[in-house]
Amino acid sequence: MPHQDQQVERLTFFSDAVFAISMTLLVIDIKVPEPAADTDAAWLQALADLIPHFVGFVLTFYVVGALWAAHHRTFGRLRHYDPAVVWPNLTLLMMVAFIPFPTALMSTHFNDRVPQMFYAITLIVAGLCQYRLLKRALRAPYLYPDVTADDVAVAIRRSLGMPGMALVALMLAIRWPGLSNLPLMLTPFFVMLLARMKRSAPVASTQDPG
Repeated sequence: MPHQDQQVERLTFFSDAVFAISMTLLVIDIKVPEPAADTDAAWLQALADLIPHFVGFVLTFYVVGALWAAHHRTFGRLRHYDPAVVWPNLTLLMMVAFIPFPTALMSTHFNDRVPQMFYAITLIVAGLCQYRLLKRALRAPYLYPDVTADDVAVAIRRSLGMPGMALVALMLAIRWPGLSNLPLMLTPFFVMLLARMKRSAPVASTQDPG
């Protein structure tokens, strides 16, 4: 295996491990319930009390999964990478590793404004970190020959879907914190819409973003 391919693989394997650990840690916040009585009604109530935690787990699992899928597609397009990609990648991984904390906070205080806003802000920052990584990584000298400018443009547009919907969630959290996560459930549809938008200007992905 060429040395450059090994370097891309090492970076990808390390990143995959961080994503996997973060997604696994999400379930730790869901504690086994201890109902007041050993009755069906008490058990059902105890499980019902965990619904915000189930919502937080499922929602964030798919959010982190979407970040991983985009990361996976990005590095699958690279023959080798600019060493300057390492730090944007580490910044994204830092946010991914941090996500279980705001998820637990949001799930425990589901109807409170500040926890919901903090969760949304975390997702916005994580999404922008991914956007920065894609802008840095997906450049002509490092891509496989069959990767087109349209492929790059679509990937970069798609990366704005999650932070865009998280921004909507943040605005909703100010007034209706209990409903603020609804826009995040629509993220896949928003991402598909962004992917289908026609480019209005030439792609600048082959240029150094600085």
